[in-house]
Amino acid sequence: MGYREDAKVFKALADESRLAILASLKTGEKCACCLSENLNISQPTLSHHMKLLCDSGLVDYEKKGKWMHYNLAKRGKELFDNMMQNYFASEDHE
Repeated sequence: MGYREDAKVFKALADESRLAILASLKTGEKCACCLSENLNISQPTLSHHMKLLCDSGLVDYEKKGKWMHYNLAKRGKELFDNMMQNYFASEDHE
């Protein structure tokens, strides 16, 4: 990934509401109505947060009926782990 894509992930993680959303999704799929109710945020605010999380590749979504349902992206953890490896892994200089 490039710096622009990495910045999307960092931006997605740089908000306490989005971190709470990720923590909530650890237990499985949630619909938008449940997330907004559990986190006590409005639907427009949730939509903003979910757009950033989905655009970053950390969260997947699916429309079921009139509600959006969200899950942690299967490759989201791998994406994040690889990104951290790129920034924090030491390179041996011999």
